[in-house]
Amino acid sequence: MSLGTDSHSRRPPHNPSATPSIRDSHPGTPWREDDENAPLLRAGDIERAAYGVSRDPGLDLEADTVKPSAQASSTTWAKAQYYIPSLHWIPNYTLSLFGGDLTAGLTVAAMLIPQSVSYATSLAKMSPVTGLCMLLSLIICSIVFRINTPLAYGLLGSSRQLNVAPEAALSLLVGQTVTSMLRSDPHTPPTNPEAVGLAVATAITVGLISFILGFFRLGFIDVVLSRALLRGFVTAVACIILIEQLIPMLGLTALEHTLKPQTTLEKIFLLIEYGFTRAHRPTAFVSACALVSLVMLRMLKASLRRYKWVARVPEVLIVVIVSTILSDEFHWDDDGIAILGDVPIHTGGQFIKFPLHHHNLPYLRQTTSTAVLISIVGFLDSIVAAKQNAARYSYSISPNRELVALGAANLAGAFVPGTLPAYGSITRSRINGEAGARTQMASLICAAIILIATFFLLPWLYYLPKCVLGSIVCLVVYSLLAETPEDVIFYWKMRAWIDMTLMGLTFILTIIWSVQVGVTVSLIISLLLVVRRSSRTRMTILGRIPGTDRWEPIDESPGAEEDTPGVLIVRIRENLDFANTAQLKERLRRLELYGVHRNHPSDVPRRQQASVFIFHVADVETCDASAVQIFHELFESYRSRGVGVFITHLRPEPRVMFERGGIVKLLGEDAFYEDVGKAMSRLTGR
Repeated sequence: MSLGTDSHSRRPPHNPSATPSIRDSHPGTPWREDDENAPLLRAGDIERAAYGVSRDPGLDLEADTVKPSAQASSTTWAKAQYYIPSLHWIPNYTLSLFGGDLTAGLTVAAMLIPQSVSYATSLAKMSPVTGLCMLLSLIICSIVFRINTPLAYGLLGSSRQLNVAPEAALSLLVGQTVTSMLRSDPHTPPTNPEAVGLAVATAITVGLISFILGFFRLGFIDVVLSRALLRGFVTAVACIILIEQLIPMLGLTALEHTLKPQTTLEKIFLLIEYGFTRAHRPTAFVSACALVSLVMLRMLKASLRRYKWVARVPEVLIVVIVSTILSDEFHWDDDGIAILGDVPIHTGGQFIKFPLHHHNLPYLRQTTSTAVLISIVGFLDSIVAAKQNAARYSYSISPNRELVALGAANLAGAFVPGTLPAYGSITRSRINGEAGARTQMASLICAAIILIATFFLLPWLYYLPKCVLGSIVCLVVYSLLAETPEDVIFYWKMRAWIDMTLMGLTFILTIIWSVQVGVTVSLIISLLLVVRRSSRTRMTILGRIPGTDRWEPIDESPGAEEDTPGVLIVRIRENLDFANTAQLKERLRRLELYGVHRNHPSDVPRRQQASVFIFHVADVETCDASAVQIFHELFESYRSRGVGVFITHLRPEPRVMFERGGIVKLLGEDAFYEDVGKAMSRLTGR
């Protein structure tokens, strides 16, 4: 990125009270957006940008005055309400909210039950009951631990509509790990395959990782990781899921067990070679009919959107019920169509068990990398859904609180035998809000329905064709791919080649190798790009506006001129630390010899070396020890070659660091001025 890309149009509005020491030089004059005295960032701007939501000025923790309600919120009871929201919303619950919560609970449960059975069976390679068990445990836990009510003292709350349940992408990660571990040692395979799924899906690792990330306030990772990376991952996962489901939908499961393709490419070749010649026609016909019915019902709902009750019709549940009845009536299993069959619930007499026992302890170390990946990807999906609902219903969310909440929910879910990891869903959370959910009572209703389904309704799904479950998952693939063309067109229009490369790289690596390899490599590249950009100190050259005592960036103001030969005025536009000052010497050398425009190190210098440097540091609010050390070395080298150094607009905190680091002693007090004008007056003798 060239130095000329910085612009005042990207600068947050300045808070005059934030820099009293600088304004003293111009008392009574408000800051101008184009004033060289105006700092680019205020305290709190980065925090607000990271959370992605605006904060109510009345609730701003940085305000000089504290409201009585904020003082009262510091009591123990208020803190208990913050960390255990049920203490707040249950006593204040009214019957006027029950109608919307009841409708939302019924609607989401009707969608979750068949979806979770599909994810557990088709993607995670586990028992159908695992998805329902996780739903029950996660929903109950979310009521107890998750923050859903923003309290009066202004701290950010969590999402009220976020629906936490097993997800397709995460279930696929579990399924791939289960499959690879079952095949890792063909001579001594695990005696209980469910133990592998238990170690991956419900071990404490997933919950602990999310909880620790939130506890140490690492929720900013949703800002560090780009949307392009997430889009490439989601698109690749959707394609992998589609390929995985086409095999049972075409009745090629037995052939797959014989040939044992392990990679996605091998499965693609299997479908190309045998998809038409070895497909089981009754199974393929039922799969096609189920998928067409789901698509048509969804299109019908979209065309009748003006009727609110139509949006709440669960098309997935309708297809499941109809296909199960038809399968039982016409004996589809006799025609070779695989059915769900008996789904026993083995709890060993206990519904809740400690998750670590001799069956899964050997697998914990091998599944840690998958648990880390599930935690990161699940959080990214959850925070996007939470932010969308927060913007729609006008409240704030906290990424750190969401991480803690998701971690606590998965930790509690690990105590239910045989469960899947669960995180927020964009689609389900939107439907939950549109159906009328305003409190966690909707989750209580949903939990009650799922409890009944887990223990009493599964026998009724005995004749459910497994290929129908594959069709349900394929419908989810459509939702995952829906936004991909729009994002690709947007990146192309914006000429965002780095974003498109990152998205394409994630997609290709995920398809060719594995989900773990694709996401890991892309995460590393994304983090390296962030480090590279943050390591380049933002600075520019200032010039005087003719006829005035104002200095502005020469690359942003055509009228600004460098009217004093040999004098280079450099404005540093951000805080200084070890990361962005490591290359400061080289950056200043290029700025001195080539100016603000892009150049190659082999180019002939366009400018003469400066005899005087004036550093405008109004935007530098903090400066760590490493930055001070680098500045000391830099100023020593300037003085050794006879170059004068002046510093203007130095804030109190950086000045303390400069004094401790010996810079004030090195340069002398006469090298520090309130503004550029006074420094220039000293140089010109005016």
